[in-house]
Amino acid sequence: MYFCLRLVNPPIMHSSFAHHYFCESFPKTPTRLKTLLISILLLALFPVARAQDQHPRPILDKFYGNIQLTNNGISLVPTFSLGDPALLFDLKFVKGRHSFEPDMRFALEGRPWAFLFWYRYQAVQKGNFSLRVGAHPAVNFRIIDVIEDGEEAQVIQARRYFAVEISPSYALGEHTRVGLYYLTAKGFDEGVKRTHFVTLNSSFSNLSLGTKMYLSVSPQVYYLRLDDEDGFYASANLGLAFRNFPFSLASILNREISSEIDSDPFSWNLSLVYNF
Repeated sequence: MYFCLRLVNPPIMHSSFAHHYFCESFPKTPTRLKTLLISILLLALFPVARAQDQHPRPILDKFYGNIQLTNNGISLVPTFSLGDPALLFDLKFVKGRHSFEPDMRFALEGRPWAFLFWYRYQAVQKGNFSLRVGAHPAVNFRIIDVIEDGEEAQVIQARRYFAVEISPSYALGEHTRVGLYYLTAKGFDEGVKRTHFVTLNSSFSNLSLGTKMYLSVSPQVYYLRLDDEDGFYASANLGLAFRNFPFSLASILNREISSEIDSDPFSWNLSLVYNF
């Protein structure tokens, strides 16, 4: 059997060479032709079979977060609070040891309060010891009074910050951890230029209150320095949740111990949290 391939737009070459190249290079016996066709078919089907056997790997290992409705927005640094009801969005995109964690906070009337865009890396996770590092750019918003066209008006002013953190912790038991936390931030606009925030903290999680409810408690004492002013404080995060139920209650309590910083001596909030 003689098999010949014909090109629709063949390259310019000598006719005898073209006839030899495209015709003589193919097998001339039925057995060899069948072998070639079967080999080509198997090679074509092999990647398809492999693709059907393999499951595509997800882009992310985890995605989760929560939405909080609170009577008083309180910051990561509990000394700072909005002083008004707020809506908080906390998202986590996790891939391996890396995570991207947007934290967006709004006053209930829709005015932005603060946007933080965390990158975090779980540097060490060995036995009971863990070490996390992170950094974020942030924008903090406040309302200021200005004069426009001879009249008083209020505008929203954005202030930019960049912060880094380090957080070592040690597990004393299945539901108990102790740790340190240090955050430093630089301000680029009017206001505080340098912040130092250091805490000695602990957490007691999944404390059973019967078969359906559990409690989490995270007390801490901390030192805060804003430029040339500083102070010592104590705070606690409380959480009350039902098992296999997405809604929970949370509260933050913050108390001044001794401080030069102009802030409320005592602040608190109560939040309704939706976890997803």
